[in-house]
Formats: sequence, C-alpha cells, structure tokens
Amino acid sequence: MLKLPSRRDFFTRSAGGFASVALGALLAEELQASPESKTAINPLDPLRVRLPHIAPRAKQVIFLFQYGGPSTFDLLDYKPELIKLDGQPVPESFKRHNDEVGGVFNHCKDELMAGPWKWAQHGESGRWFSDLLPHTARHADELCVVRSMFSESSNHAPATYLMNTGAILGGRPSLGSWVTYGLGSANQNLPGYVLLYQVAGLGGSANWSNAFLPAAFQGTQFRHEGSPVLNLSPPERLAEVQRSTLDFAQALNRRHAEKRPGVLDLDGRIASYELAFRMQSEALEIGELSQETQATQDAYAVHDSNTAKAKYGRMCLLARRLIEKGVRFVQTYNSVDKLGWDGHDNNIDYHRRNAAQTDQPIAALLTDLKQRGLLDTTLVIWAGEFGRTPMKQGGSGRNHNPYGFNIWMAGGGVNAGASIGATDEIGLRAARQPQPIKNLHATILTALGLAPDDLFFEHQGRQERLTGVAQSWKLIPNVLD
Repeated sequence: MLKLPSRRDFFTRSAGGFASVALGALLAEELQASPESKTAINPLDPLRVRLPHIAPRAKQVIFLFQYGGPSTFDLLDYKPELIKLDGQPVPESFKRHNDEVGGVFNHCKDELMAGPWKWAQHGESGRWFSDLLPHTARHADELCVVRSMFSESSNHAPATYLMNTGAILGGRPSLGSWVTYGLGSANQNLPGYVLLYQVAGLGGSANWSNAFLPAAFQGTQFRHEGSPVLNLSPPERLAEVQRSTLDFAQALNRRHAEKRPGVLDLDGRIASYELAFRMQSEALEIGELSQETQATQDAYAVHDSNTAKAKYGRMCLLARRLIEKGVRFVQTYNSVDKLGWDGHDNNIDYHRRNAAQTDQPIAALLTDLKQRGLLDTTLVIWAGEFGRTPMKQGGSGRNHNPYGFNIWMAGGGVNAGASIGATDEIGLRAARQPQPIKNLHATILTALGLAPDDLFFEHQGRQERLTGVAQSWKLIPNVLD
C-alpha cells in the first residue's frame, strides 16, 4: 500500500527549498565539495544554485528585447554622411556591396533617408545620441555599445529566434533557458527565467522555450498588471486542504515517474507543482508595485498618460523587483502590438512612438539598479533582432536590414563607455569588426562565468550548445577586457 507523506514529512524534506536564499553559502560549499554536481541536475530541485565554470562578472541578466528591428542610426549610431546625403541616390561605392547584403537594394528606393532628429554628445565619453533618447543618453558612460552586429535572417521570426536561441529555426533552447540550466537560480520560490510582455515577438513561445532541456528551464510569463500569475491563489474554502491534496498528487506522480526513469517531462512536472505552491506568497508580493515609493513609480512612468509607456514602465520595475529577489534571467518585450519598431511605411512615427514608450523606463531601470547596488552584478542587454536600411522604403519607411546594427550592454562587469566595431558611413553594413549573434551569446555566457563550450546538453547522441559547434565562436573584443 502506498504510504502518503505527512505534512511534517513534507516540510522536513523541503526546508532547503523554502530557505534557499539564506542557505546560498552552504549550497556553494556543498557544490565545491562535489565538483561533478556543477552540471548535474536534480530533477526535483532543478533550480538549485550551481557553480559557474569560471569567475563570473555578472550573476543575473535583464534582456530588454526591442521587437521589430529598431533603426539604430536613428537612435544612437550617429551618421553625419547619411545626414549629408539625405534625399540623394545611394553612392556607387556602397552599391558594390550588393552581393554582401543580399540584394537589399532591390526592396528600397534608390534614395537615402536621414531622420529629422537632432544629435548631441553626452557624458565624458562624448557618445552621440539622437533626441529620441534623452533619458538613456544620461547613461552614456555606463553603456558598452557593439556597433557592428549582423544577423543571418531579414525576417522577424527567424531573426528573433536567432537572437533568443542561437538558431534561425524554432525548437532550440533559449538564452534564458541555457543560463538557468547552467547556474540555477538564487530564489527557489520563483521561476529562474521570467518573461514580461504584452505582445511578444513573432514566433511566440519558441523564443523562450526550453526545447530539449529539462522543463524547469523554460521561460515563465508574469503579467505586468494585477497578479503576476493568474489563478495563483486557491479559493478560500480549499486553502486549508491544498497542501495535503498536493502531497497526495505528488506521491502518485513520483510513483508514476519511478516506473519511467529518464522521462524528464515527468520530473519537470513534479518540480513545477512544488514551485507553483511556493510561488503563491512570493509572486503575489512581487506584483505589489504600490510598495514602491511614489518617486520610484514616477521615475518608471508607471502611471503615465501614455499607456504604452506606463505598461513598459511597469515591466521594467517588475524586472528590477524580480532581480532583487534573486531571479536569474528576466526578459522584457517592448511591443504593445505586432509591429514594435517595424516602420516600413513611416519610420519616423514608429521610432518616435517606440522611443517615447521605452526611453524613460529603461533609463529609470539603470538608475535604480545602480542606486541599489545591483548594476555591478546584473548584466543589462538592449537589442533587437536586426536593424533597418538607410534607404527609403515606401513614403518614409525603412526596410529590414540584418547586415549592420547596434546593441548595448550595461552593468555586469562590461567595459562601460566602450564602443566596439562600426557600421559603414551610411549604416548599411557592419564594416569594422563584424560580430555574429553567436559571439554576443558567447560574451554573455562568459560574463556569467559559463564557458560556452562547456555548457552543453546531450541530446540524441550529440552535445548541443547555445553557441553551436565548439570553438566556432569568439568573444566580442573589449566588452569584458
């Protein structure tokens, strides 16, 4: 006969999970005593803290994903030559690169277009920003900008997959999943990988899937308004028997799993039930933005009359609260529709609208993290899936351009104030130190203390990695120097 665990038995066995933050140092000592446990995953405690491979600079990540492909030379990549040539045909010296940029000229007018923005230098670094980003510009000296990124796809879903998972096809584990698989998470009462979005990128959940990694490492969406997780609290009449009901269900689940060893989904489901139970108090508290001072709420613009800005402000504030609670990886998506920065018809209006939505909340996040002593250990990443063409499309739009764009990082031990690489004089392609997405991923993993080639998972007889084939990547120079 199956003997069900008592309430006392349960709390005795799970005490370590409820007190994980306080026991962080003890866990580290235990891991040091057992080197093989650096990569071993306990299916019933999958988020347990694991040692990094090398000395880390950062412990946590906030990825501010800019869906739709922002035109970075309209934002932070000053191109005086493009401004000078505004309205003129593309010079022949740039057209000779047509083979390198996939015939991108065929989908645009033979006319260069500069935005109407005013540009100014900021900070001791003298970094240029357009007047679309007045708040972010105040952090000029804290940003490490990579100006020569390129992608392998000019379509939203494949390019978004590539930025998030390292492959242009769906079905691969996401960056957040790899990070939590490698390091676990400091808070056992919340998911290790949290997503905040109203409308996510094209391709949907494949952008934050765990794929073949254990189920515990998939992204979990939190809502940015009201309760972060729907249906988290049981009806009052069931609250008293919830624990005993779960104990009974879990006992049956474990008996079922014992007969099917190696079925990771079963282990993941058992762990997810326990996590859901533990989340009830902590996740509800995370969503109580009223606990923040009025000054903090105003800084993030959470009550702004611009509803898109207010929604994104709440996402950024929730991101800080989640990081403060020990969540390993938080990702926000800026879009409130399926368009985001995707200004095919009217690049000016799209960029004015999206900059107004994101600029103040992102700057507030950087300020807040710094004031709380969290920026040094939190790597903040700002990136879209690709850039846009300097040539005009339609009336005043820009087409997709995967051949040259900027991203920036802050905190987490990156080289603040550095600029790496460059696009050409009109922003068409990465001309100096071009960097593929895998190099960005390798640099992020290394900042977190994860050696890219040592972070792998055996799947169908093959060692699978975020960065692909071993030694096929390079660190982006001067980011971690």
